[in-house]
Amino acid sequence: MMHESTSSQRVSRRRLVVAFGVAVLADALSILFLLATPVQWIVDLVTAISLFLILGRNWILLPGLIAEAIPGLYVFPFWVLVVAAIATGRITRTRREVGEPKP
Repeated sequence: MMHESTSSQRVSRRRLVVAFGVAVLADALSILFLLATPVQWIVDLVTAISLFLILGRNWILLPGLIAEAIPGLYVFPFWVLVVAAIATGRITRTRREVGEPKP
């Protein structure tokens, strides 16, 4: 069984909204700087650090950073998908804790 980070369980709704904003901005900048690879690397590194600070230690941030570093894959909104995965995990854990059935 995989160990979940305790900080990922306490991600507030406000932090998720801010994280989605950072992710959308980062993915938009990646498309804007399509031909400026060094700028994209800087944007992705700053995004990963920002999301780490906003969301805490979530293991899923590392695969997101790796996916963004692969040439050609940066056209997909990986940062938004990473934050969505964290948000989905938060919703699932909350329902499990409250005892609500899954949809």
